[in-house]
Amino acid sequence: MKATGIVRRIDELGRVVIPKEIRRTLRLRDGEPLEIYTGKDGEVVFKKYSPVGDVSAFTAQYADAINKSSGIPVVICDKDSVIAVSGAPKRDLLEKPISASVSRLLEKRQSFASSGSLTDTPSITEDGEGRVSFLSPIVADGTVVGGVISVAGENGHVPGETEQKLISTGAIFLSKQLEV
Repeated sequence: MKATGIVRRIDELGRVVIPKEIRRTLRLRDGEPLEIYTGKDGEVVFKKYSPVGDVSAFTAQYADAINKSSGIPVVICDKDSVIAVSGAPKRDLLEKPISASVSRLLEKRQSFASSGSLTDTPSITEDGEGRVSFLSPIVADGTVVGGVISVAGENGHVPGETEQKLISTGAIFLSKQLEV
């Protein structure tokens, strides 16, 4: 673990202030859950908590099932990065941070369908890999925790009704799994 050179004191209620620069760098938002671990040598480690990450093996199997049954390349992400890929190049997408445009689409809490033109089709990752054909947010307990995305081809792609229903069903199903 690298040291940042910032020292903070714990107040009488046990609170520690995480500097704004670190919150911005790690994309920590107000009210975002953190896991707290203790390590050897007296370390206290804060880790971002991702409810979708808790079921990452399951999400990978679900993405594979959608891809095998329909041939649609599928990506499942949490609010920060891609956690499951099927039918698209994993090395280009898996564990990569999602783009700001996908993050904005998730926060709208509505499905998004591409019109087919490449100018209107947002990239999935920050580095421009993959294009969104259809996106449906995963909303668990009233909070957006991620999304299920069908990946557009090189020429753009207008998602059909069946594709939209499959992706939406996947998002609803994963929402229900996370609420239990």
